[in-house]
Amino acid sequence: MTTNNFNRIILALVASMAANASAADLKLSSSDVEQGRRYLEQTRAYVIGATKGLSEAQWKFKPAPDRWSIAEVTEHIILTQEFMLGPVKEQLAKTPAASNPDAKAVDAVVMGKFPDRSTKFQAPEMLQPKGQLTLAEAVARLNRNCDRLIDYLQTTPDLRQHTIEALPVKALSNGAYSTMDGYEWILAAAAHTERHTKQILEVRADPAFPAR
Repeated sequence: MTTNNFNRIILALVASMAANASAADLKLSSSDVEQGRRYLEQTRAYVIGATKGLSEAQWKFKPAPDRWSIAEVTEHIILTQEFMLGPVKEQLAKTPAASNPDAKAVDAVVMGKFPDRSTKFQAPEMLQPKGQLTLAEAVARLNRNCDRLIDYLQTTPDLRQHTIEALPVKALSNGAYSTMDGYEWILAAAAHTERHTKQILEVRADPAFPAR
């Protein structure tokens, strides 16, 4: 074997080892999975607790003509979950595997800034509520979506390996980051639920909110 051939073999082995190490680093850790599952469960409990026992008048009360009712806020949460479980999930599956060196920093933006209601955004048309769900229908869909998100999290070990453009993280990081990986989209679904549960509590705190 010539020296050049030997060197080529060594370089190929090193490259293979580096690729394998990189792939291992990209796999979700058990602590990541547990964190995501716990966050989804907690935020589900928040919104269900915030809407439990509401009367029809309370469910549909609007603090102002240009503000959403609790029914509309809850529907928006549901539509966003289903957007994550549909188009976002499909797009993530189509992207080639790639490293995401900013993963932990983006995680922090998602969990730290997404729930903060000091910055407001206009929901895109496809996520605008129609206000036609009953409380029982909304709770059933919310529970089904949360179960599906948890199943997706627990059965998809390569979530870290696929990233797509994410306008919300770009806005909230002032342009520092512009993509989220699959795991971060799941965290974002939970953080979005937390954000809008706070909005539900704001509606309930309105002086004109019906007593029953």
